[in-house]
Amino acid sequence: MQLRYTFRVYPNGPQCAALARAFGCARVVFNDALRTRKDAHEQGLPYPKAGNLSKQVITEAKKTRARVWLGEVSAVVLQQSLRDLDTAYTNFFASLKGTRKGPKIAEPRFKSRKDRRQSIRFTRNARWKITPGGDLSLPKIGAVRVKWSRALPSAPSTVTVIKDAAGRYFASFVVETEPETLPAVEPVVGIDLGLGHFAVLSDGTRISSPRFLRRAEKKLKREQRSLSRKAKGSKNREKARVKVARAHAQVADARREFHHQLSTQIIRENQAVAVEDLAVNGLARTRLAKSVHDAGWASFVAMLEYKAALYGRVFVRIGRFEPTSQVCSACGVKDGPKPLHVRVWQCRACGVVLDRDINAAVNVALAAGLAVPACRAQVRPGLRVPAQREEAGTHRDGQQTVAGIPVL
Repeated sequence: MQLRYTFRVYPNGPQCAALARAFGCARVVFNDALRTRKDAHEQGLPYPKAGNLSKQVITEAKKTRARVWLGEVSAVVLQQSLRDLDTAYTNFFASLKGTRKGPKIAEPRFKSRKDRRQSIRFTRNARWKITPGGDLSLPKIGAVRVKWSRALPSAPSTVTVIKDAAGRYFASFVVETEPETLPAVEPVVGIDLGLGHFAVLSDGTRISSPRFLRRAEKKLKREQRSLSRKAKGSKNREKARVKVARAHAQVADARREFHHQLSTQIIRENQAVAVEDLAVNGLARTRLAKSVHDAGWASFVAMLEYKAALYGRVFVRIGRFEPTSQVCSACGVKDGPKPLHVRVWQCRACGVVLDRDINAAVNVALAAGLAVPACRAQVRPGLRVPAQREEAGTHRDGQQTVAGIPVL
């Protein structure tokens, strides 16, 4: 299976200028190819083939005075930009035909030089390499310093250099790796995701919701207010914009780190995991939108799914219309819907007193076909909320922790 490893890179001044040049050239080639295809469509002509398009917007364009600077960057970067356009059109046409799952996709749009996120991609034939000193050597850019947090499991096939809205640079590698089967364990677990608690497990474990965005709202409000006072087009406004972007990036990084730690812990400790397929897009249009986005359920479930495939565990996603909160997990009788303020209820059929969240988690596991003990789960103290990235520490035994939780 393919995995993506992302590391922070630190280019120097000339390398930043070379990367900015490469970002701009890739954007221009993308826009020129998109304009060529749009013109062909308006004239009733068939779309140009990839080979003809590459010859027109890259090879022949380099010979013109207006596009001679395209030769200052690696040709692979320009070819990959055309491939991105082909992929965008393929997804667009598949969405129109209904052969692509998910919401409808709009037609590819022109890229703006004001887009805050920029990226370029190098394949193997670009002759990029990792130097013996650990630097990333890129054609016509140079050897860029990389902050390696772990070793790559195999030789990467591509590398994508990304500049985010906060001005940070990243190198993203795609590698082929074999699944690593963990030793079999007995426990199986169902997970009920929520807002009061981020997750409640069928064994009674409650994981508190970190609410990273809510905790950072005061700082975000201060930075955004400072941004609104700056004159448009001024250098001070750009500095204030970067501060806002960095504040949001810290929130996103902390949330992602929490999701990775929790998903790895659940996958390692359980042989099978079941979750409910939540309608996140629908919930994100309600008054709870900010809290739903702050929780990041979709990202967490996606991590559980790919880590289960990587480590040889069973992952089951049940339908979103399963009445997990209405059915007694002891006798299976449907007791009907209940208001959200009802957190504990008694089954009118068997008389068992049930915790709403734990009962739902047990029903999620039962609906997935997992054999779990119903109505006997003991509630254990929830995990402590992890600290922000800058508060991470290390014990004397060398085990890295975040807010007392070992990093897996």
